[in-house]
Amino acid sequence: MAEPGGAVRILIVDDSAVMRSLLRAVVMTDARLEVTATASNGDAGLRAMEAARPDLVLLDVEMPVMDGLNTLRAMRERGIRMPVIMCSTLTQRGAQVTIEALASGAADYVAKPSGQPSREAAVEALAHDLVPKILALTLRRTAATGVPRAMSAVLPPMTAPSTVVNAGWTLAADTGAVPRVVVIGVSTGGPAALDVLLPALPADFPLPVLVVQHMPELFTRLLAERLDSRCALHVVEAEDGMPVESGHVYVAKGNWHMEVHAEARQGRMRMRLTQGPPENHCRPSADVLFRTAVECCGNAVLGLVLTGMGADGLAGCRLIRARGGSVVAQDQATSAVWGMPGAVTQAGLAQKVLPLQAIAGEVMQRVHRHGGEVRGIEPVRQKWAV
Repeated sequence: MAEPGGAVRILIVDDSAVMRSLLRAVVMTDARLEVTATASNGDAGLRAMEAARPDLVLLDVEMPVMDGLNTLRAMRERGIRMPVIMCSTLTQRGAQVTIEALASGAADYVAKPSGQPSREAAVEALAHDLVPKILALTLRRTAATGVPRAMSAVLPPMTAPSTVVNAGWTLAADTGAVPRVVVIGVSTGGPAALDVLLPALPADFPLPVLVVQHMPELFTRLLAERLDSRCALHVVEAEDGMPVESGHVYVAKGNWHMEVHAEARQGRMRMRLTQGPPENHCRPSADVLFRTAVECCGNAVLGLVLTGMGADGLAGCRLIRARGGSVVAQDQATSAVWGMPGAVTQAGLAQKVLPLQAIAGEVMQRVHRHGGEVRGIEPVRQKWAV
């Protein structure tokens, strides 16, 4: 982690000399960053990590000798703990490996530039995406500013305590409303967080779960497919007009807002995908999902805000709480970046602030809090049936 007043030290691991040069130029666009070393494959990158002790690694997905995914696994085996940003091509193969890497603990990814008219345009485009991610993952948190601390590439152990973590923030009063739908907003570090949370929900979980993860279209489909193979619940990428069914998980499609709307005549709830303007610079946006869920279900909405940059979900959580619904935020210690959950917590909207590993248990308690019976769930399941 960068020391106060010192530059953030970056290690670039990529087999392409052209890409290493491009990434070096991107890092040099911000005076707070410096390239401390480069390597042409994962094996050399591991040695450079030990010798150069960087604050963050930019790691290519596809390389000879040792590719990015195997490098990430070797880091975990050796106990090397530092943030990793994957550098991916927007191809089926690149996206598949990137999703696996993100689920395995990589903090974020960037797409390698393509189609830019010049090197200068490529540097500018990549810097716009990459530099904020590097800074968010490496700036030290201070008591005065609440800036997120750097996260490691390795998730905290599954034995983290399932207790409320209140680091001086005022928690909202708990209304005790029984949820009928669970909505999740997540961004940076999201695939790894979802890989912990969703498989912990049982096959007989009686509610629909709707997820907004900030990712391009190709990536969200692959994310849903991977989660489906890992979860007892059926996980799909949302499609326009799809009925919302209990016991299913719906992942918002990249570049499309996911809305839920009630059908007055049939008494059903269905997905609507739109390409309305981005909200919080995001499409899909958690705020869009949260807002429409409240319109459908009133106070019977449970909102979960997990790790991520920015403040998407904050406005939606205000609506959830205003209507008497519930909000749970991931704590800072287990978040890759405490932007989204931090904004909700600091606004006094979260009723619980929990380690990632405790959130599934909290969801189950809220669903089954009335003597083990999910009060109100059966009528909802009939109401929203296909």
